[in-house]
Amino acid sequence: MTSLGPIPPQTTDAGAGPDGEDARNVFALNESGGELEHAENAIEMKEVEGLSLGRIVLRRFLRHKAAMISVVVFALTVVLAFSSVGFDLGPLHVPGWWRWAFSDIPQPVNGTAPTLRLFPFRLGEHPFGQDSIGKDIFAQVMRGTQVSLMIVFVVGITSTVIGTIIGAVAGYFGGYLDSVLMRITDLFIIVPLLLFAAIVAHIFSGAGALVLALTLGVLSWTSLARLVRGEVLSLREREFVEAARVAGASSARIIFRHILPNTVGVVTVSATLTMSTTILLETSLSYLGLGVHAPDVSLGQLIGDYQTAFTTRPWLFWWPGVFIIVIALSVNFIGDGLRDAFDPRQKRALTRKARRARVRSLPQQDVQASAVVVER
Repeated sequence: MTSLGPIPPQTTDAGAGPDGEDARNVFALNESGGELEHAENAIEMKEVEGLSLGRIVLRRFLRHKAAMISVVVFALTVVLAFSSVGFDLGPLHVPGWWRWAFSDIPQPVNGTAPTLRLFPFRLGEHPFGQDSIGKDIFAQVMRGTQVSLMIVFVVGITSTVIGTIIGAVAGYFGGYLDSVLMRITDLFIIVPLLLFAAIVAHIFSGAGALVLALTLGVLSWTSLARLVRGEVLSLREREFVEAARVAGASSARIIFRHILPNTVGVVTVSATLTMSTTILLETSLSYLGLGVHAPDVSLGQLIGDYQTAFTTRPWLFWWPGVFIIVIALSVNFIGDGLRDAFDPRQKRALTRKARRARVRSLPQQDVQASAVVVER
């Protein structure tokens, strides 16, 4: 029989101190029997004691190295794209620090080849090179990154709002309404997203990147709706929901004030993963000529326009591809970090040396409680 509660110090071995032999017996038993999880649970509970759920999630996310590196890389990419060539806020134009705009056609320099040098470091007139008519590729890539990021965020927000509302309503009310909403969701799922988006993009050809982003957002909510519906189905029978009903709260208040805040983990992770796939979808549409159209540019459009120059002037193809990969990977790793942070079953892995140091730093009663004692 096993005991998990505090136990008095064992006296079978002469000379065993409270902090010496007992702790070594704990490690010997744990390492031989595979019971280190109990010690790690004690460490985990000690670290998060007295913290709110938001603080616990933040601590776990900050410990995810890949996610934190991705946050830094993604932030630097956003700052570089919007500060270099400037951007428009309605009638307000914010200028950038780069000398060329994406529509300027300066004189060719260095045979249109990139002037960027690493040793010694030098940007030159056109660090990413120029195209056949002289347009600065750095300015075009920065503008394409702006447009692609705008599409990513609009799609993420639109699909998250639609999917969350439909999933919450279907899961909370159930019955006939649930059946109708889920059958509509099934219709959107069985239609290939790329084909449907290509048809809609062709219909609204030339309407601008914002219309394309809204179209993709309206088509990308299905997976989130099913996830939210499953969460709401399990939450609507909980005690705090019943208490809200007894107190006279309306259905809308129960859904948006009591149930949906408890699904924030699922919603956040799904939104980031949708955003990472959106930039690849936009790239595919623009590559096929069904996405962003001239005079505006996007990263996918740049790849489509310069695909024939891959063998002769590969820098025209490389730089848009590099920024697509950086954005997609960064958002993916951020989503992985959020998923691990919101998952209560995820524990931070400790090395054997770190486990021993942590257990020795705990009070003696916590060390004893973390051991599995087999009664003889």
